[in-house]
Amino acid sequence: MTSKALRVGSFTIDLDRLCLRGPSGQADLRPKSFEVLRYLVERAGRVVTKEEMLNAIWPDVTVGDESLTQCISEVRRAISDTDQRIIKTIPRRGYLIDAQVSSEDVAAAQSSQAMTTTTSAFSLRDKPSIAILPFTNMSGDPEQEYFADGIVDDIITELSRFGELLVIARNSSFQYKAKAIDVRQVGRELGVRYVLEGSIRRSGDRIRIVAQLVEADTGGHRWAERYDRELKDIFAVQDEVVRTIVAILAAHVKKAETERSLSKAPKSWQAYDYYLQAVDSFSSYLSSFSVKDLYEARQLLKHSLSIDPNYARSYCVMADTHATAWNTPLDEDFLNHATLERAYELARKAVQLYPGLPQAHASFGVVLNLQHKHDAAISEFERAIALNPNFADFRFGLALIYAGEPRRAIEVLQAYMRLDPFYAPLASGYLGSAHYMLKRYTDALPLLHDHVTWAPNHRAGHVWLAATHAQLRQFEEARAASSEVLRLQPNYTIEGTQRKISKFKYDTDDAHFFDGIRKSGLPPN
Repeated sequence: MTSKALRVGSFTIDLDRLCLRGPSGQADLRPKSFEVLRYLVERAGRVVTKEEMLNAIWPDVTVGDESLTQCISEVRRAISDTDQRIIKTIPRRGYLIDAQVSSEDVAAAQSSQAMTTTTSAFSLRDKPSIAILPFTNMSGDPEQEYFADGIVDDIITELSRFGELLVIARNSSFQYKAKAIDVRQVGRELGVRYVLEGSIRRSGDRIRIVAQLVEADTGGHRWAERYDRELKDIFAVQDEVVRTIVAILAAHVKKAETERSLSKAPKSWQAYDYYLQAVDSFSSYLSSFSVKDLYEARQLLKHSLSIDPNYARSYCVMADTHATAWNTPLDEDFLNHATLERAYELARKAVQLYPGLPQAHASFGVVLNLQHKHDAAISEFERAIALNPNFADFRFGLALIYAGEPRRAIEVLQAYMRLDPFYAPLASGYLGSAHYMLKRYTDALPLLHDHVTWAPNHRAGHVWLAATHAQLRQFEEARAASSEVLRLQPNYTIEGTQRKISKFKYDTDDAHFFDGIRKSGLPPN
C-alpha cells in the first residue's frame, strides 16, 4: 500500500505517519508543525489563507498569527527551505506549497534511509504521559482564579518528580484554560495518553476538589474522585491526588514517598495566596517586560514573606525579579551592583531553606550566570535536574551559551521545546543565539525573528538579531534591528552596556559575539 508523500530533495514526508525523514534520519518537528505541513501539502498549488489554517489547525483554541508563523518557520528549517522556494509566503494572503506532490511506497523510502527514533507527538507515548488541564474555578469569584491555577501547578510539580512519567509543561496545558475541549483532541495535540481535568470550589474555610483521569485515545474515564476538606488539610489532599494518579499511570513503580513541593506549609494561607498572585504577575512581566508588572510581583512577594519568612518559593521568585531588573533597562536597578547582590542573597537563601527544591537551584544558577560564574551556574542547573529529571528551565540554555557549550545548549533547549509545544518565546531566542555561536547564522535568523515577534520589548533579542544580520552581511536589516535596541534603550552602547552584561567563558566566543554587534552599527561608546 502506498502512502502520500512529498519529496523535497533528500527529504521524504510521510503524511500518514506524520514523519519527516532525511539523510541523517528523523527530523525534529513538533506535532502542530506536522499538522501545518500536512495541511499545506494536501492543498499544494493553491494559496491557503492564514485564517483558514488557524481555523483548521487550532479549531477549539484561540491563538495568534505568531503560532502559525512559528510552525511555518520550523517546517522550513526542517526541509532546508530557508530561501522559501518550497513554502512561499504570499503577502497579505497566506502560504503556498510550490512543489510537486507525489505518491510513493513509503516503506521502500524508509528502508533506503537511516531511521532514528521519532521526536514527533507519537514519541511521547513511549512512556506514560499526562497533561494536567487547568481546573475550573467554581467559586464564582474571579479573584480565585490564581488559587485554582496554583493547585494545578503544584500537582504538575509533584508528578514531574517521577522520572517514569512524562508530564506536559504548564504553558502547554494552560492553553486550554476556559475552553470547551475534547480530551481526545488534547491527547492528539499534546501527544499524551492521559488527561487530568477537574474543578475547585472554595467557600470560607472549606474546599472541594473534583478530579477525573481520562484516557485520551478513547475519552473513557479511568478514575474520578471528590475531596471535601478544610483548608488546613489542603496539602494532604494534594499529596493524595498525586499518589493516586501515579499509581494509575505507573503501577510498576514501587510506592515511594513524594517529597512535598514546598519546604513546609506556609504559616497561613495568606502567604500561599500572595505567592500565587506574585507568580501570575511575574509571568505577565515575562511577556510585557513592563516595570509595572515587575513591581506588582515584588510587592506581593513581600506580603508573602512578611507572613512566612521561611517560604523558599517566594524567595526564588523574588530573586528572579531582581535578576531581571539588573539585566533589563527598566529603572535604577539596571546594572546596579547592589541589585545583583540582592538577587544572589535571595536565591542562596532559597537553596538554604529548601535544598531539595529544583526551582531554588535554577534561580541560583540564573544569578551566578549574570555574575559570570559560568561553571558554578551550570552546576546549579544540573543539580535542579538531578533533583527532578523532568525539570526544564530554558534559562539553562543561556547559561550554557555563555559557558562555551552552544551544542549542549541546543540539546537542552530543543528538549524543553519538545516537551512544551507552547514554549516561552525566550526559548526560541536562546536557541537562535546558540546557533549564532556555532556560526550557523542562517539557522539562527528565523529563530531570532520569531523571538522578537513574540517579545518585541526584549532588548537582548534585538541585539542578537542585529549581530546575526550583520554576520550575514545583511546590513540594512542589521541597522533596523539596531534601531529597535536604541528604541528600547536610547543610551545603549557596546562598551558601556553590553560589555557589562555579556562576558563569555572563552575569549574566542567573546570576540565572535562582539564582532557581530560592532558590524551591526550599534554605537561603540
